[in-house]
Amino acid sequence: MSIDKTSTHDTSTHDDAPVDAPAAAADAVTAVDPRLLVREQGFAGYVTEFKRKMRAGDLGSIPVVAGLVIIWAIFASMNSRFMTAENLSNISVAMVGTGMIAVGIVFVLLLGEIDLSVGSVSGVAGAVAAVLAVTHGAPEWIALIVAVLTGTVIGTIHGFFFARIGAPAFAVTLAGLLFWQGFMLQILGDNGTINLDSEGLIAKLTSYYFTDVAAAYGLAIVAVVAFFLSSFLDSRRREAAGVPSRPLSEIVVRTAVLAVVAFAAAIMFNQYKGLPLALVIFLVVLVGTDFVLRRTGYGRKVFALGGSVEASRRAGINVTLIRTSVYAIAGTFAAAGGLFMASKIAAANQGAGTGDLLMNAIAAAVIGGTSLFGGRGRTWNALLGVMVITSIQYGLALEGIATPVQYMITGGVLLATVVIDSVTRKTQKTAGRA
Repeated sequence: MSIDKTSTHDTSTHDDAPVDAPAAAADAVTAVDPRLLVREQGFAGYVTEFKRKMRAGDLGSIPVVAGLVIIWAIFASMNSRFMTAENLSNISVAMVGTGMIAVGIVFVLLLGEIDLSVGSVSGVAGAVAAVLAVTHGAPEWIALIVAVLTGTVIGTIHGFFFARIGAPAFAVTLAGLLFWQGFMLQILGDNGTINLDSEGLIAKLTSYYFTDVAAAYGLAIVAVVAFFLSSFLDSRRREAAGVPSRPLSEIVVRTAVLAVVAFAAAIMFNQYKGLPLALVIFLVVLVGTDFVLRRTGYGRKVFALGGSVEASRRAGINVTLIRTSVYAIAGTFAAAGGLFMASKIAAANQGAGTGDLLMNAIAAAVIGGTSLFGGRGRTWNALLGVMVITSIQYGLALEGIATPVQYMITGGVLLATVVIDSVTRKTQKTAGRA
């Protein structure tokens, strides 16, 4: 397959109009897969593809990664403690609770919907686990499972009212926010606080570190090797099928970049307490959910619904089932996030799930690159977004800046991200890609 260099049209534009004559067929634009462009033109292909993405407003995660680098550079210049191993390790643990909730929000946003109940659901999960483990003396592993399943059930209830009954998701989850917050207060009782065993399973979710230096380095090696093999084998499969694939040189470059980041993180963790268990669990969740969304039929159906509900229905997708399942997933990850937050303070209290948690979880998904309009995003966006938010919070805290200012700065970052998302969507429409 060769690239038509004589065409003056954007190769990413598709003409959906029917072709009735040979002359029209001759003038039609042949879409070129970016991977083929890069393979045929080498380094020049990267430049051409980058320019095309710039024109189409499709920059992926580049803006948020650049923003994170700038944020770290600013805070590092303001306070030398920001880039210490201790502070960065603390950030990596603190972001897991909100990040878990944000993963569930990504699924919901892919449908073009919203879930306002996740903060309250996270509080309920922490309360359920504490009541079972402390008040009723149940084993903590059972309390953990029941708490997570409680989130699943709650999410399924929300999904039922939205998908089956037809109530607006905004109204259903807003009602859930209020109802489950009251439910949490009810099961916590008059005391309002239940302290967890500081040496128990729940507390160790955030307090346990793999102190052996081999753990961090081992995880880095596994991540790099797995990424290379996955990319290489996928490329060979695509080549065998006769479809465009990434050249080996690009795979090597991507793997090298990942290796630099992974081993830098491993060195940093080993300078403090070691590799945090919380971060390992979070990364496993991100890998698993990313696989589900990008490599399974279920994930393709979620993206399809985000693109067009009516088209998905006509294609035979069970819209009600997918919608309900997505809210069940959101409830499950909200519960998981609530357990990590309860672990961080070794207690369940009346303040759990309140404050800015809901907004931070939604902001993390959106700031990371998930579109509010549905159909575009990855669960890795939750990692990038929560890193931005937590870094801002810790950086401002080191400078002793008041909480109200932190809220305003985080709100400003979120607004800027939403504006970029809206502009990108309009640009893509102009380029014929939406």
